Amino acid sequence: MLVDERRFLTETRPWGVILFARNIEEADQVRRLTADVRDALDDQRAPILIDQEGGRVQRIRAPDAMNMPPAALYGELYRSNPLLAVEAATLGARLIGLDLLACGINVDTIPVLDIAAENGHAVIGERAFSSSAEAVSTLGRAVADGLESVGVKPIMKHIPGHGRTLVDSHEELPVIDADIEALERVDFLPFRMWAKRIHFAMTAHCVYTAVDADNPATQSRRTIDTIIRQRIGFHGALVTDDISMNALAGDVAERASKALAAGCDLILHCNGEMEEMRALADIVPEIKGAARSRTQLAMKENKIAELPEREGLKARFAAAITQARAA
Repeated sequence: MLVDERRFLTETRPWGVILFARNIEEADQVRRLTADVRDALDDQRAPILIDQEGGRVQRIRAPDAMNMPPAALYGELYRSNPLLAVEAATLGARLIGLDLLACGINVDTIPVLDIAAENGHAVIGERAFSSSAEAVSTLGRAVADGLESVGVKPIMKHIPGHGRTLVDSHEELPVIDADIEALERVDFLPFRMWAKRIHFAMTAHCVYTAVDADNPATQSRRTIDTIIRQRIGFHGALVTDDISMNALAGDVAERASKALAAGCDLILHCNGEMEEMRALADIVPEIKGAARSRTQLAMKENKIAELPEREGLKARFAAAITQARAA
């Protein structure tokens, strides 16, 4: 870890840290890095996050972590053999969790609960399990269960649903014009299904014109209050998608201030720019009140009696995939 990064962590004490491929060289280095982060934060259970979905979004790769399939593969298997698809998704998530734990990482930003749309932008694409809300709901819970069974916390994303977007929110603001009935029937369903079982959710930088035509969900009090908290029923810790993405307007301090005012609990900043990190540290308050309670519940330690043996899991995972494909 760089000296100025350590100083920043020690002085500002952020709630947690997220790692990207740029932070990763090999497994031993990641273990040292995560240990250094927790030492700087003076918190040996500090949340360290990563995007380890499988497919094209996988920050740690072989040989330091098993290269996993994209979520869409489980959706394909689900069409012919739902039980085996669920087994494969659960086992795959357990393997991901074991790889992350071995590197000192305890939060993964999966499952992706977005519904694949026929004309949707590839920014979601194969990251979605399926175009079926039922399949996404079932497989999403399997992935969350798999992670939690080894002690890694899941974050469901991108609430209230990113699958219909026609543009990449990393580059511009998506506007979703579906009516509220369609959103309720399809997009919101997986999040509603597991709103009380998964305690972290990541917002979508998308405008839903049927709810709030002026603000993306991340910065919309109406969307967070009436849709995420009330209709979907999610009362866990709400974290923004990356606040430095180009879907949002203004500087990072303005973006974060609007997200907090709208009801987000945690601000996620991912580009690693120290000047922006300091600007955020100046305006983002200490977590307290309801937000603190929600984040504490979300990070409550699981009682794991014994971690499964990795090679045995790999064999069972491979067998489940092979059997499902043959079905």
